[in-house]
Amino acid sequence: MMSSLLRTPLHALHVELGAKMVPFAGYDMPVQYPTGVMAEHKHTRAAAGLFDVSHMGQVRLVGVDAAAALETLVPVDIVDLGVFKQRYALFTNDQGGLLDDLMVCKRPDDLFVVVNAGCKDQDIAHMQKHLAGRCEVIPMPERALLALQGPQAVDVLSRLNPDVAKLTFMTGGFFKLDGIDTFLTRSGYTGEDGYEISVHEDDAVALARKLLNHAEVKPIGLGARDSLRLEAGLCLYGHDIDTATTPVEASITWAIQKVRRAGGARAGGYPGAAVIDAQLANGPTRKRVGLVGKERMPVREGSKIVTADGTEIGVVTSGTLGPTVNQPVALAYLSTPHAALGTEVFAVVRDKRTPMVVSATPFTPNRYYRG
Repeated sequence: MMSSLLRTPLHALHVELGAKMVPFAGYDMPVQYPTGVMAEHKHTRAAAGLFDVSHMGQVRLVGVDAAAALETLVPVDIVDLGVFKQRYALFTNDQGGLLDDLMVCKRPDDLFVVVNAGCKDQDIAHMQKHLAGRCEVIPMPERALLALQGPQAVDVLSRLNPDVAKLTFMTGGFFKLDGIDTFLTRSGYTGEDGYEISVHEDDAVALARKLLNHAEVKPIGLGARDSLRLEAGLCLYGHDIDTATTPVEASITWAIQKVRRAGGARAGGYPGAAVIDAQLANGPTRKRVGLVGKERMPVREGSKIVTADGTEIGVVTSGTLGPTVNQPVALAYLSTPHAALGTEVFAVVRDKRTPMVVSATPFTPNRYYRG
């Protein structure tokens, strides 16, 4: 079984660093290192954590029509994106459900797209099928992807190239890091300031070692990546969002710019537009919310949510004991009448009810650098 798993260019380094390796999205990936998930989570919030996210898909869309072409697949404004500006986007299906979430950065000669590991092959096939004739879809399997996240990420990376400090959240550029060619964006999925760094696979280990040589940097596994993004209130594809969830139900309508909504200059024209526009106008029957526990009982994915009288009103899609906030936090879908902030509900954990309150996300303040 293990031999059939793919490996990132950093695989041997993870093993050398004592990582516990697990199968994830078809890859053999580090879930944690010897200090453990809690220490890794806290280190990232306090200093700088280095994540291997090379299992994700990196793709170039090349052609003068690439931005307009991509808008036929996403409800997002790509055409008006400035050069070296990045945006969160969503692939939708004909029912308005989510095929994947992705990142798009406009560069001088292409659109740089990053898709989730578990959806990589189908996303690339989806783009190749629907964008053929309008732009080239060029996968970049030769590129590794590192994420350096945390309040001291900028200090560490600035030692390799001081110009990276000039970037603001969701902007990018081509940079040499101590002689290594990279394309990086000031972004990530932890709620912290930080960078995602695309680098050729041949240079990935050398760059990782350069970063790990700094006292502020420790390697971080998938376990802490998950708890960090959950505290930041960020969706994980296949858990909090999927093909049966619309952007409106998922409470990510901030990703749909006015120009792409009903009445906008480039409204619709993407799969499921009619469904999504109707939900934007009338509201969904259920929505994704944050929940904070009143007791210490951690509430996990799949736990049912009920009212005081036992009526089932929803389900938890992600949950943990938040290491930063030091209380149980969860993302859940609730029927809209119960989704208002401050509503008390109950999670059913091993046949016992534990009280929770509908709460705003993020659970801990985001610290993105906006200039």
